[in-house]
Amino acid sequence: MTLTLHYAPDNASLIVRLALEEANLPYRTVLVDRKTRAQDGPAYRALNPAGLIPVLETPQGPIFETGAILLWLSEQAPGLAPAPGDARRGAFLTWLFFTSNTLHTGLRMTFYPEKYAGPDTQAQAALRTTVQTRLTGDLGLIDAAYGAEAPFFIGDTPCLLDLYLAPLLRWCALYPDGQTGWFDLARYPRLARMVHALEQRPATHAAQRAEGLGPAPFTAPIHANPPEGSAT
Repeated sequence: MTLTLHYAPDNASLIVRLALEEANLPYRTVLVDRKTRAQDGPAYRALNPAGLIPVLETPQGPIFETGAILLWLSEQAPGLAPAPGDARRGAFLTWLFFTSNTLHTGLRMTFYPEKYAGPDTQAQAALRTTVQTRLTGDLGLIDAAYGAEAPFFIGDTPCLLDLYLAPLLRWCALYPDGQTGWFDLARYPRLARMVHALEQRPATHAAQRAEGLGPAPFTAPIHANPPEGSAT
């Protein structure tokens, strides 16, 4: 089974790439060129009518929505998540959906406030400030949910929640330009420990090479310099 990941560098597809690499699943990539708005073209919209990145093509057809892709991958590579019946599964699912529905959605509001507040720049600024304040608390909740000893959420190896959170923490520090003063990774010591451990993994090294993420993509992120495509 070879999967096809439709991706743009340093976009939500990075989360899926990390999962594919961590699971050692064979896959190929197809660039979605954001510079030409390829995500709005008919070929891509046939895969994802919402026009969002990523899409993962599977033997069962294309899957979009990051959370849905990750849950599908957990069925192909059981080590990425606690199995049904595992005492840790409820907490894992709770925080996975919190990350997808609350944290990721909140970040999108700060990246693209015009989509939510309209064209008025004052309204956009007010929305961004409100959401960033809320995100500070949300990250604190997730940090507290991590254990005090093991680096990752379910132990000594990453699960899908870790792989989802790491790129989001990266983007908190990078975007929007000049509007990231609210975020300090040091305020979340357990999440900081997790991303530091994740940076040592071969999956992260593969993503760094493929997407030009720099030497410390999660603990000291810099803007991506990818070999193809654009992050914005």
